[in-house]
Amino acid sequence: MLRRLYDWTIKLSGNKNAHWALAAVSFAESSFFPVPPDVMLVPMTVARPEKAWFYAGVCTIASVLGALVGYAIGALLYDTLGHWLISLYGYEHGVEEFRALYAEWGAWIILIKGLTPIPFKIVTIASGFAGYNLFWFVLLSLITRGARFFIVAGILNRYGEPLKAIIEDNLGLVAGAFVALIVAGFVVAKYVV
Repeated sequence: MLRRLYDWTIKLSGNKNAHWALAAVSFAESSFFPVPPDVMLVPMTVARPEKAWFYAGVCTIASVLGALVGYAIGALLYDTLGHWLISLYGYEHGVEEFRALYAEWGAWIILIKGLTPIPFKIVTIASGFAGYNLFWFVLLSLITRGARFFIVAGILNRYGEPLKAIIEDNLGLVAGAFVALIVAGFVVAKYVV
């Protein structure tokens, strides 16, 4: 199954509309979806390293647009949808503490968490809930998400061919490490942050 999913993503990268699927995942991940866009960005960029910068730009723009939806959920719908989403990911007990931290450390929270495997939707919803300045939220999200996706794209653009061979030879191990990184991000967000 894992090989089929990888092969499908590699094949998708050859499609002229592949960037729309990547954009949809990036958008959804910033507001409600649990899977980061890296699951598509990495194999698509490995397959087409010449499109690395384009794919990173698509991820960045779509992620920031999705972050605005997450912000709106936190600002306008926290009592219903926002609380449900936060509870779904198991973070309902830390939101008030998170909100208090925004008064002093809001910019750093957005910048640091946007670069990590900590789910960005938690940051976007909490930013809206805390009433963080929308202009700064968008600017900081653009910086941090752009940095994250362009760093990944830069590495894959530069080392795409050797990495493709490593990924294809060790697909199970690479996928396992990626899942472990995602789970670690959720655990860190829940128990450490």
